[in-house]
Amino acid sequence: MVWRRTPLAWFNLTYERRRLLTAIAGVGFAVVLMFMFRGFENALYDSQVQLLKRLNGNIVIVNRIKYNMFVPQQFARRRLYQAEAFDGVTAAYPLYTVTANWKDPISKRTRPLRVLAFNPNDNVLPLPGIVQHRSDLLLPRTALIDEKSRPEVGPKQAGTVTELAEQQVTLVGTFSLGTDFASGNGNVVMSDQNFLRYFANLGPDEESRSLNTVDIGLLHVADGTNVEQLTKVLRDRLPKDISVYTKQEFVDQELNYWRKNTSIGFVFSLLTTMSFLVGVILVYQILYTDVADHWVEYATLKAIGYSNRYLFGVVLQQATLLGFLGFVPGCLISFGLYTLTRNATGLYMVMTPSRILNLMIATFLMCLISGVIAVRRVQQADPAEVFGS
Repeated sequence: MVWRRTPLAWFNLTYERRRLLTAIAGVGFAVVLMFMFRGFENALYDSQVQLLKRLNGNIVIVNRIKYNMFVPQQFARRRLYQAEAFDGVTAAYPLYTVTANWKDPISKRTRPLRVLAFNPNDNVLPLPGIVQHRSDLLLPRTALIDEKSRPEVGPKQAGTVTELAEQQVTLVGTFSLGTDFASGNGNVVMSDQNFLRYFANLGPDEESRSLNTVDIGLLHVADGTNVEQLTKVLRDRLPKDISVYTKQEFVDQELNYWRKNTSIGFVFSLLTTMSFLVGVILVYQILYTDVADHWVEYATLKAIGYSNRYLFGVVLQQATLLGFLGFVPGCLISFGLYTLTRNATGLYMVMTPSRILNLMIATFLMCLISGVIAVRRVQQADPAEVFGS
């Protein structure tokens, strides 16, 4: 006869289905809260650097005092020509940015959008929609709009005629990027020549732009080039009115600015921690109630020789099972909420395997902590309470 161990923890959980469903809902609720708060934090950070990551360049050049994307400082375009003369640099691309009002052709309301301008023949931002409409951008007073721009900007279909900076503009297509703190409501892409048409002759209260000053310079290097070494050479030998970074260094600098100089990280970390503690309390209440309902049974097990260690293991198994059963639906619900939030706001809100793994570990840790607290009741079970004293 083969001896089989009774899955006591599973039987305890499934004995009352309604209570089990309530327990799963409680754990799932805590999981959704942690996913959403952590998701918003990551989305705000990821959104800030999604443009930088998609720019086609190995090295980034900016004005010396431009410490993040919000700072509207330019540098002389001749610095790109100087950088292009160094060995290993195969191309230098200027990128121009400005914030301008976009009119919804239906409601007639205006909203600020970020304008990204460059030579369409330069492979500056190789997104599918931009590459597809490269020739259309060469036409006068044309632009592409980010399909992830907020709905309040109005229609985004090709052929839409509206106003940008109080001047007529025609949409020739869309691309997909997403919003961030700098772009606000969305993004518009146009050619550098159209950039001049809209922003070279502004009023006396606004700063006019030219192609001689660049917001971001991108250097493309030859295959096999040591990018870090070339960056160091450029940093040492070019004039000191600019800063030279590898693209990853510039991305890291942008992230560090938002992490260290804003309260975003603290606020969402606090909310995530509070969600974790809520989960600990919920699971503790569930496990404690289960232990109290089976108080006599636990005392009987101790009376017939089962150790506290065994009973401790049973409660921790229940906690682990609750963690798994609550995490799966919580993760699936969060995935749907991520999609809904991404579509509604344009934030770069995505689940990555590492983030799912981190929150899964946090969920099991949450349940195990609750189990450790609740198991003290089991260890106090006295067989005399079953048989009388």
